Amino acid sequence: MEWLKHLSDAIAYIEEHLTDEISIEEAAGIAGCSVYYFQRLFTFAAGISLGEYIRRRRMSQAALELQRSGRRVLDVALTYGYSSPTSFNRAFQAVHGIPPAAAKNKEAPLRLYPPIHFSVQITGGNAMTYHIARKEAFSITGIRIPLTPDPERNMRIIPAFWQKAFSQGRFGTICGLAERSGGNAGAGPKGILGVSVYEGPQNRFYYIAAAGSHPKEDGMFEYRIPAATWAVFENNGPFKEEVQTVFRRFSTEWLPFSGYEYAGLPDVEVYPACRERPALGLSQVWFALKDPHSPT
Repeated sequence: MEWLKHLSDAIAYIEEHLTDEISIEEAAGIAGCSVYYFQRLFTFAAGISLGEYIRRRRMSQAALELQRSGRRVLDVALTYGYSSPTSFNRAFQAVHGIPPAAAKNKEAPLRLYPPIHFSVQITGGNAMTYHIARKEAFSITGIRIPLTPDPERNMRIIPAFWQKAFSQGRFGTICGLAERSGGNAGAGPKGILGVSVYEGPQNRFYYIAAAGSHPKEDGMFEYRIPAATWAVFENNGPFKEEVQTVFRRFSTEWLPFSGYEYAGLPDVEVYPACRERPALGLSQVWFALKDPHSPT
């Protein structure tokens, strides 16, 4: 339940600063996680990116001001942080479908996006198969691609990265690493791994890798994942759809009631090791946890 409260407090901060400069770092601190993981979890919980949410809220309030106050478009644009009339016009039309000047007409159709409120909701009651596992630190070896601050954009980047790995034969190389690891992957998962890593704005990557420390070919990297307690979720079905569903349900259904806190370590997707392009089957998603009841 604390996770939902932290998210709600972060939203309250954003609402209080719609006409000021919003510090994503401060909002993330209120939510109790890094900027990257705050943006990522927000996207899964809210269904839109944090940047898009802020834009919709500002344009909703701007539209109300234009209709009610009679202020000039430029003055309203400056109020909501747009020094350029062109950029304000573009953002306004993206939300409302009409230019700001047209919103002064009392009969103009506008779209209102109210503030998000995170609360407990009764869902379908579908079971989530998981177990808790304590794992020692382990290494991964593979290829990687830089990620952006925008989780929605990353959702497009990552599938394209997998496609490139298949088309260039790099996936087969990583399969070979996973097969050679066998039982020697240490504490790491067995199979092909998709790993999201954040260690700061300049060190944000997604890896396609195998567990273990392996001789690295050109363009391959090694990364060390620290010891942690993990919630390991199992799912069976189309990989892309099921993994995204696990991320969403973890943040909105499991985490609020678990008694744990999200540790903000790399998230690990685990797929069967195979030479051909996998599309469906049994996979796992690993989330690192902090136990708030632990003395450490």
